[in-house]
Amino acid sequence: MEQNDPNPNKHASASGAEIVGGPKTDMQGPGPEVMAAKTLQSNDVYNRQDEKLGSIQDIMLDVQHGRVAYAVLSKGGVLGVGDKLHAIPWGALTLDTDRKCFILDVSAQRMEEAEGFDKDNWPSMADEAWARKTYDDYGQQPYWHNRM
Repeated sequence: MEQNDPNPNKHASASGAEIVGGPKTDMQGPGPEVMAAKTLQSNDVYNRQDEKLGSIQDIMLDVQHGRVAYAVLSKGGVLGVGDKLHAIPWGALTLDTDRKCFILDVSAQRMEEAEGFDKDNWPSMADEAWARKTYDDYGQQPYWHNRM
């Protein structure tokens, strides 16, 4: 997000997704800072021009280090058949709590042209070259560089 963003309801994290939106009216329960992954799955993803880029299919965890490795954005296809999947660094996403969606600052054309994968041919985050390229493509520092 922009450095001079006038939204006072924005929360940022060193390696996590930003959160924007108004304050919760019901402060019981978790969220929006801590949420169940399944709550975020199927959330739509839009760009800043309000074009739908896809939806969150999965949230992939680095189990050994207890960190979100990336979100899987699903685009196209019908009922999960023929979907093009994209690994999106978690820090590249902004959660909009008012609209209950994510914002990804890329054009629809760039997303269409971006290298993706299909459900039967997942890349390995253990492949450091692939992981670095994925993070570089979205202007993000790899999450494993952000040690707690």
